[in-house]
Amino acid sequence: MAGTKEIKTHIESVRETRKITNAMYLIASTKLRRARADLDNTRPFFEAVRGEIKRIFRTANDVTSQYFYPVDDDTPMVGTYGCLVITADKGLAGAYNQNAIREALKLLEWHPDTKLFVVGEYGRRFFDQHNIPIERSFLYTAQNPTMARAREISALLLDSFDARELREIFVVYTDMESAMSFQAHSTRLLPFHRTYFATPAGERAVTTPFEFLPNVTSVLDNMIQSYVSGFIYSALIDSFCCEQNARMTAMDSANQNAENLLGELSLQFNRVRQSAITQEITEVSAGARAQRQKKE
Repeated sequence: MAGTKEIKTHIESVRETRKITNAMYLIASTKLRRARADLDNTRPFFEAVRGEIKRIFRTANDVTSQYFYPVDDDTPMVGTYGCLVITADKGLAGAYNQNAIREALKLLEWHPDTKLFVVGEYGRRFFDQHNIPIERSFLYTAQNPTMARAREISALLLDSFDARELREIFVVYTDMESAMSFQAHSTRLLPFHRTYFATPAGERAVTTPFEFLPNVTSVLDNMIQSYVSGFIYSALIDSFCCEQNARMTAMDSANQNAENLLGELSLQFNRVRQSAITQEITEVSAGARAQRQKKE
């Protein structure tokens, strides 16, 4: 059985670890609030862009674009696919990273001819260790998603898509479904289905004609580029929020485990100390009894 010194050392070690996990919990909660505020501030613009795309389809039903499947055709394209995988820079976030990587591996199994574009140090290390080739690794940190970085990623993916090097583009990210629930998703980014921008039956159809310069296809393609940048930025922010939420959950669980362990160690320390005191009293009593017997 461990002595009082060893137990006291263990207790101090757990207390120091609890300080670290508690600090990480507070940092993650602060980052989560800030990221949610950034997402709320930028979401109205991209919702407006989507609304304008829907209005174009209400106005010109026969518009064609390379960013959309043909009408009544959703057959998967033949050729090389691209997959943007968004992970964190470090662990200690529960199953957040593993879930995103699992979705990417499912896509690779379904379509082996897929090029990976990775955000996050955790994903880079995983694919390197498993000898899975990476087409492009974005070396900036996943801890600070910005619109400028989203535009850089979207420009690279769109250039490959426009050059027909990539026939379809997917994004693997983690979506925060609620404050306590998040799920990793593999979403096809390009090409879009027209139904994604379909007008609800209750909306009034456009009766006043619009004039598009130079033409409706050019206007639509330009708006799609902005929408893709917004989608990627939203995916980066959503993943970052989920990472911080997962880290908060993991650190809260670690704090609770530390409290339980400290309770058990304190109880064990008291038992060992009481046992030592009892043994000392017994030894003193036995020594005194032996002295009395010797005198008698």
